Amino acid sequence: MIKNLKRYTLFILLCCWLTVLSAQPKYEVRAVWLTTLGGLDWPKNYAHDGMGIERQKEDLCRILDQLKAINVNTVLFQTRVRATTTYPSDLEPWEGSLSGVPGKTPCYDPLQFAIDECHRRGMEIHAWVVAIPIGKWNTTGCKWVRSRYPSLVKRIGEEGYMNPEAYGTANYIANICEEITTRYDIDGIHLDYIRYPETWKGSMNHENITRIVRRVNERVKIHKPWVKMSCSPIGKSGDLSRYRSNGWNAYSRVRQDAQGWLREGLMDQLYPMMYFSGNNFYPFAIDWQEQSYGRMIISGLGTYMLHPRERNWPLNEVKRQLSVTRDLGIGHCHFRTKFLLDNVKGIYDHMLKNDRYPALIPPMTWAQSIAPTAPTQLQIERTSKGDNLRWSGATDRSDGPYLLYNVYASTEEQVDITKAENLIATRYFKQQLSIRRHQQQRPLHYAITAIDRYGNESAPIYSDTKKPIVMAASSELLTNNGKLLTVPQRNLFDADLLVVCDMQGRTVKTFTNRPQLNISQLPEGMYQLKSLHKKGYSHRLGTFSIKRK
Repeated sequence: MIKNLKRYTLFILLCCWLTVLSAQPKYEVRAVWLTTLGGLDWPKNYAHDGMGIERQKEDLCRILDQLKAINVNTVLFQTRVRATTTYPSDLEPWEGSLSGVPGKTPCYDPLQFAIDECHRRGMEIHAWVVAIPIGKWNTTGCKWVRSRYPSLVKRIGEEGYMNPEAYGTANYIANICEEITTRYDIDGIHLDYIRYPETWKGSMNHENITRIVRRVNERVKIHKPWVKMSCSPIGKSGDLSRYRSNGWNAYSRVRQDAQGWLREGLMDQLYPMMYFSGNNFYPFAIDWQEQSYGRMIISGLGTYMLHPRERNWPLNEVKRQLSVTRDLGIGHCHFRTKFLLDNVKGIYDHMLKNDRYPALIPPMTWAQSIAPTAPTQLQIERTSKGDNLRWSGATDRSDGPYLLYNVYASTEEQVDITKAENLIATRYFKQQLSIRRHQQQRPLHYAITAIDRYGNESAPIYSDTKKPIVMAASSELLTNNGKLLTVPQRNLFDADLLVVCDMQGRTVKTFTNRPQLNISQLPEGMYQLKSLHKKGYSHRLGTFSIKRK
């Protein structure tokens, strides 16, 4: 927990210094929550017949096309709604928003269709699983669970909830997540409402919620360790020294130890629901990032608050939040999709500029850090209609099932793959691509990289035999024993500070300049070491790997 406002200021300054060179980063999670509950975001019609099915599919494709146009790279697709599902489950009944009748099949598999269409557009899709609420007491999902597992269900007023204090609840929710993971080529499991209800009466225990998270993690990762585990905690973890949560926070109010889940390695990403403004947002955003333990933090933005029937926020509020979180190295996720695509107060127009270029999702280096080998062959056929690219030869060195590819292009002969503006295709499945161009345009130069399911990117193969000059540090890793890191004495240039960053360049920890750094509190993984000077310029000193026995 942050103890001093000065640390807030220092952290912001350091982030600004380190992001000066890239207004739009190459690595950033850009996400949306796509709600199927009641068809709030989708679907808008029922699949009564073949025409209804086609309209649902067309509407979803239209939504995904609009999201792709603003370079969204992650879709959180609501898969378990209220003990009802948007896929053919052996464990729970169908969600009623699809066919119009709860428990009735829509005669196609919406989750599989969504996966295929997201992957076709180079997007990740995470199965959004609502964990604890199971709907009104006499609705289809709630009756289904309580008729079969009455000891797992608790009634509060007219609502039914999975009982977090019942040991069987962890297995029940883990079974659903395991079913989704083993059946589908998803990229993540996203747990929503993984907490005590705010209306809960009686004692509450953090371990009851953590037990569910731990069980889900075990059952997902044993099958597919590259599948990201994430959740959406309350937007404030707890009280800060100068800023209070006003009684509504994750840790003490609803027993979500979300930062502890990061520390324990149970979560790869957090999407805190930060639907606040001013000092209820910014200090808490810094707190989430400082306690990230090298994992990904994605701020849940209250985009819906722009609507006049909600809080009627001015657009500048969300614009400031996007700017600050980008400086902090935090991604962003819009709640909800409909408000974003409806362009409420011009938010969609702003995202066209804010996220003008594509971004890659940061790699899960804590789970797997060995990148694929680069493609070895690249052929380009230049025609009157454009360029046809074909490549091959990359080798996956992870346990994932297949490789994906990133394609870079530039009119400059030396294609710079560190620049987001040079990305023209991300997470591309095929090994061939046609690019429409006019003969009058300057010829493009290309670079192709492979990425594994963990997000590790290979070295590139270039379209030109003359390879770009790459200014790289020594290939030797900096020396450490898991507790102390030896700082190389070359090229320090009287640095004021030394900054440890993750492999995406996000600040993890800052030290004053000294011969050895205490890294005992950093989790295992790959890191960069940079020097930082008062005037804001920095030098990369090398990389190091922390691996403890």
